[in-house]
Amino acid sequence: MNVSDFDFELPERLIAQTPLADRTSSRLIVLHKNTGETEHRSFTDMKQYLKAGDTLVLNDTRVLPARLYGVKADTGAKVELLLLKRLEGDAWEVLVRPGKKIRVGSVLNFGSDEATGEPLLTAVVEAEGDMGARHIRFRYKGIFNELLDKLGTMPLPPYIKERLEDRERYQTVYAKHEGSAAAPTAGLHFTEAFLQELEEAGVRLCRITLHVGLGTFRPVSVENIDENEMHSEWYSVSAESAELLNRTKAEGGRIVAVGTTSARTLETIGQRFEGGPVSESSGWTDIFIYPGYDFRMVDALLTNFHLPKSTLVMLVSALAGREAVLNAYREAVEREYRFFSFGDAMFIV
Repeated sequence: MNVSDFDFELPERLIAQTPLADRTSSRLIVLHKNTGETEHRSFTDMKQYLKAGDTLVLNDTRVLPARLYGVKADTGAKVELLLLKRLEGDAWEVLVRPGKKIRVGSVLNFGSDEATGEPLLTAVVEAEGDMGARHIRFRYKGIFNELLDKLGTMPLPPYIKERLEDRERYQTVYAKHEGSAAAPTAGLHFTEAFLQELEEAGVRLCRITLHVGLGTFRPVSVENIDENEMHSEWYSVSAESAELLNRTKAEGGRIVAVGTTSARTLETIGQRFEGGPVSESSGWTDIFIYPGYDFRMVDALLTNFHLPKSTLVMLVSALAGREAVLNAYREAVEREYRFFSFGDAMFIV
């Protein structure tokens, strides 16, 4: 299959620029994967499609204020740095701008100490990474996360032009483990109250972690999708979560992934344990899911609407079928659903 097989027309006006005042007030397309039929509902109606014994799998990663603005130490030229993932200690993989002028050996400064005038945070470029990334090492005094909170801004996707007034609106209400360069946006629709309502109805909640990295910011660069390579991301599944997933399968419940990040994590461990009972697991995954993939763990998926020709549209198409997904997207455009990170949702059942 080709990347162009996953293209669709999207008017720019449908790209949601700001989150809704109420997280749960989004619209919802329900797509029945066995028939291709669609229903147009409200987000909280998803409760009607869940039953006691189903398990909702939540990615509890927390987005870092990962975009830093600073200057080159030697020239004073402005630079932008986006943290992607921690390699070890104070070493990180990052994206830099302007990329051509930031080479190995470059020193970048961020912030300034009011008393001394010294930079609060310094980054030294140590190596070039994959797909234009850089490996840098930070130098600083104090606590890194406190400096990042002070100096960094939320790494909103480039299609969002509006200023985000409340930083927490680009976090899920269950975000816990810092490490992502982007939010697992399907989870942005939930409130603590609605999650409690689902639990009271017998739906179980399972938390896993996948730190969203470089793949989120990179378009597919090949035409034949069989040739595409995904960037690796860190995942972790606890013993408690693995036990809950096994129990759900054994008791005939459905595993419902909240977002493509949860789906990729679940299918990673499904492959690792060859479709059998899963165990506590962590590591790097570069799993690429596209039509023809045989799902081992995921039975249903809640997801937002994704960019044309993206690997995320391919993943959704693997679960529900390309034609059914593109038809649902056409309906969403016709009915003027809100698209992308702050947009409406789709529930594939």
